[in-house]
Amino acid sequence: MATPVLRWCCPGRRWVFAGIGGVSRHGRGVPTGSTSSGKRGQSSVAQQPLITAQKPRKGEREWAAVVGLEIHAQIASNSKLFSGSQVDFAAPPNSLVSFFDASLPGTLPVLNRRCVEAAVMTGLALDCHINRRSLFDRKHYFYADLPAGYQITQQRLPIAVNGSLAYSVCVGKRRSQMVTRTARVKQIQLEQDSGKSLHDSLRSQTLIDLNRAGVGLLEVVLEPDMSCGEEAAAAVRELQLILQALGTSQANMAEGQLRVDANISVHNPGEPLGIRTEVKNLNSARFLAKAIDYEIQRQINELENGGKILNETRSFDYKLGCTVPMRDKEGKQDYRLMPEPNLPPLLLYDSGSLPPGTDPQQVINIDQLREQLPELPRVTREKLVQQYGMLPEHSFALLNEVGLLEFFQNVIKETRAEPKKVTSWVLNTFLGFLKQQNLAVSESPVTPSALAELLDLLDRKAISSSAAKQVFQELWRSKGKTPAQIVAEKQLELMQDAEALEQLCCSTLEAHPQVVTDVKKGNPRAINKLIGLVRRATLGRADPTVIKEVLERQLSS
Repeated sequence: MATPVLRWCCPGRRWVFAGIGGVSRHGRGVPTGSTSSGKRGQSSVAQQPLITAQKPRKGEREWAAVVGLEIHAQIASNSKLFSGSQVDFAAPPNSLVSFFDASLPGTLPVLNRRCVEAAVMTGLALDCHINRRSLFDRKHYFYADLPAGYQITQQRLPIAVNGSLAYSVCVGKRRSQMVTRTARVKQIQLEQDSGKSLHDSLRSQTLIDLNRAGVGLLEVVLEPDMSCGEEAAAAVRELQLILQALGTSQANMAEGQLRVDANISVHNPGEPLGIRTEVKNLNSARFLAKAIDYEIQRQINELENGGKILNETRSFDYKLGCTVPMRDKEGKQDYRLMPEPNLPPLLLYDSGSLPPGTDPQQVINIDQLREQLPELPRVTREKLVQQYGMLPEHSFALLNEVGLLEFFQNVIKETRAEPKKVTSWVLNTFLGFLKQQNLAVSESPVTPSALAELLDLLDRKAISSSAAKQVFQELWRSKGKTPAQIVAEKQLELMQDAEALEQLCCSTLEAHPQVVTDVKKGNPRAINKLIGLVRRATLGRADPTVIKEVLERQLSS
C-alpha cells in the first residue's frame, strides 16, 4: 500500500489525506456537532509527518476534525471549596488537610462564598446564563487520592450554561492576519479537586498528597466547535487571560491551576461523526496543540489503513511527541451520580429578586458582581489598537506575556518616542532578550524607566539605532547604570560635527572610485556600501540617514 501523507490547513478546517503512488478518495465539508462512541480496533499505522497544503489535489481525501475541551481552572481562593483548609501550592505534603478533606466520618461540607462568586463572574464574562438555582451531586469513582470515594460536583444543574468564548487565530501565508472565531460554552460548574498521586518507580510505590484534595475548581466545558490544535490552544489561552483579568483563577498551567482534557474525532464530511478519544490532563497550551494535531493525524492514518478508532482515554508523552493509551472506555463508567445530601440547592439573586431585609453577606447578588467585572482582554486589545495605532497581532502579543502590557504602558508614560517605536522595542528587542534568558517580565534587569530614557536618546538623535542596541545590551548586563552613563562611557554619541562628516564622506568617495561608478550606473546596493564604510570610519557614531544625504549631495555635485 502507498505511504500515507497528511496535508493540513487549520484556518480552512481542511485535513487532506493522500496515498503517494496510490489512489485515494475525495470529499468536502465542514465539521459540526460532537463525537460518538464505537467499537474496539487495532492500531496499525505509524505516525507520519505533518505537511501543510493550500489546495487538495485531485484524488485526495478530505477529513473533518472535531475538537471539544473540558477545562479545569483552580479558583483563586484562600481556602478550599467545602473546608477552611488553606490553599498553597508550595506547602509540604499533607500539611493542609482538614478532617473533611480526609473524609473523616461526621464531617460536613460548608460552601465557600468566594468560589461561588468566582463561578458567577466567570459565567458573566463568558456571556452565560446564570442559573438562579443550581444543585450539587456526588460523582462516585474510587482512586487512592479521592478519600471519600466520590467527588462533589454539579452534574444535573450547573451554576452557568450556554455562553460563548471568542478567540483569535492567525491566518494567511505569513500568519499575519487575525481572524476571530467562537466556541460555545456548554456549562460552567463548581467541583472539588482530588489529591495528588506521586509515583516512586525506584521504590515501586505510590505516595498520596492530599493538600490539593477539596480545592475549588471551575470546570468550563466547551462544545466541539474547534477543528485543530491551534484553535484549541488559542481558545484556552484566551480563557486563561479572562480568568486572570477577573482574578477568579491565577490559571498558572505550570502549577496545574489550569488543566485541559481534549475530546477529538475525525470523519468524512457529510458522513456520521467519528468515534472520539479523550486526551487527559494537558497543562501547556503548546502541548495541547501538539497532542490534538497528533491525535487527529493518528486517527486519519488509522482509518485510511482499514483500522478502527478505540473509544479510549489517552495521555500525551511530550518527550516522544505522541499520545499513548491510558485506558479504554468500551464499557461506560457508572459514576452512580446522586444528589449531594449534605448541601441544599444553591440559590442566587439579582437586585430585583432579593428578599426584603436580606443580609447582603448571606446571599450572592448577580447584578452586584456584574458591576464589579473588570475590563476584559478583548476590550483592552481594541483600546490598544485605537489608542496607539498598533496592529491587532501586536495587541495580542502584549497581553499574552504576563506583565508585558504594564511594562509597555509604563514606558509610554515616561518617553517622548512614538508609540509605534515603543511597541517595536518592547515586542522585538525587550521580549526577545527575555525569551533568550527564559525570564519573566518581572525578572527583567531593564526597567521601564531605563528603556524610556534610551528611547528618548534615540528620539532626539543623540545616538544611532545601532548604538541604542549596544546601550540596551549593556543595560541588560549592568544593572544600575543609566543609558546616558553608558553612552558617555562608551562614547556612543552621534557626531555633531557636520564639517568633519562632510570630509569623511568626501575621502571615502575618493578612496573607492569603483563603488562611485557603480552608484552612478544605478546599482542600488553600492550606496549602502559607501554608507557602511563611512559608519565604520566614525565607529558607528554617525546617523546612516544623514550619511546618505551627504553622500548623495556630493555624488550629484
